[in-house]
Amino acid sequence: MHRWINLSLLILFPVSWFAPLLEAGLLPLFKLKEISVLTGLQSLWGTDVFLALIVAIFALVAPMAKTIGLALLHWNMASPRLAPALRIMGKLAMADIFLIAMYITVAKGIGVGRLEVAWGLYLFTACILASLWVGVRTERIASNLMD
Repeated sequence: MHRWINLSLLILFPVSWFAPLLEAGLLPLFKLKEISVLTGLQSLWGTDVFLALIVAIFALVAPMAKTIGLALLHWNMASPRLAPALRIMGKLAMADIFLIAMYITVAKGIGVGRLEVAWGLYLFTACILASLWVGVRTERIASNLMD
């Protein structure tokens, strides 16, 4: 089952990058603007290229690299010794969820505008957590094979 969940992540991760994570507006009277992973990266790219690269690694590269690596393990196209490296990739992927949660907390604490969580944040979080579960499950199976 974990193989198929992992394969579904190859589709769900890119969907979650385009899905609205947050809806933000300056004042309650104005229409809210949707913010996705990709629109956030575009905005960051214009102001802070270094931070944009870090977020791109955490939000795009690490989860997809881990998902592809796990797929290779699941279909016996890679050595089980790859599992610990994929666990590290999973930890990098969790860092972006922390960053998003921190931004939401800070923005709500300032109280200057309106910020609402959108469905994409739940999808993106579910993808990261599913990837984490698949990684743990795969590592257990790989360690049993190596023993």
